[in-house]
Amino acid sequence: MTPADLARIHAASFTTPRPWSAVELKAFLSDPLCDLIEGDGGFALIRTIAGEAELLTIAVTPDRRGHGIGKAILLQALDRARTRGAKQIFLEVAADNQAAIRLYETAGFVQTGQRPQYYRKPDGTRVDAVLMALPLPASGG
Repeated sequence: MTPADLARIHAASFTTPRPWSAVELKAFLSDPLCDLIEGDGGFALIRTIAGEAELLTIAVTPDRRGHGIGKAILLQALDRARTRGAKQIFLEVAADNQAAIRLYETAGFVQTGQRPQYYRKPDGTRVDAVLMALPLPASGG
């Protein structure tokens, strides 16, 4: 997928936080610490450094949701983080994104904190960010 393809998927998936542009996504793709995980109508970006990984974003177009694509991409991202030596992975998600929170909880993530009024919605209101983390035991463990 090109940065423009990724930006289209991201824009179809998010208003909060705001969608990332092709320029921003290209910058992530040029970072040697970042990995792109592609799926059918979706993608994830992770960054791994010093034994930790961060799920930067995961996006699936609305027409492809409900088919297990997000879960498959997430599991591939966890495997990639392990391969890169991560012992844990963390993320932040808008508190009103219940579908994403359920996906992360199903994968074993637990809430570790909250950032009050972190994201600004298009109408100017604010929503909290939920911080979540997951230990990444070595494969087979």
